[in-house]
Amino acid sequence: TGASNDFERATDIARRMVTQWGMSDALGTMVYGENEGEVFLGRSITTHKNVSEATMQQVDAEIRRIIDQQYGLARRLIEENRDKVEAMTQALLEWETLDADQINDIMAGKPPREPKRTTPPASTPADNSPGAAPNAAAPA
Repeated sequence: TGASNDFERATDIARRMVTQWGMSDALGTMVYGENEGEVFLGRSITTHKNVSEATMQQVDAEIRRIIDQQYGLARRLIEENRDKVEAMTQALLEWETLDADQINDIMAGKPPREPKRTTPPASTPADNSPGAAPNAAAPA
């Protein structure tokens, strides 16, 4: 589901930040674990454990810290921009989709403009061939 997958993906990114990309102030710029990229034939990537249990606990704690920190940031941004979230929600309920201009209006604190009207494609010669279904009813 949506939220479940979001948390799964966020955790995976945080784990890679800490264990593969060296993006942890607490653990430094070091790779923790060796990956074997056996992603063909339905196999998943496996990790050989070459670090201590204590280090893995530090890795888990760092992943938790990153997730908690970013979750807090996301909540704060949503709360600080609640009016824009509500305006976006109302616009989506009204029009179902939004274009870039409408989103820019909302983010600038302005009411969103009407969506751009798209014109249907012009009829082609094949549309006017005998036996083709008419596109519109003939005027009365």
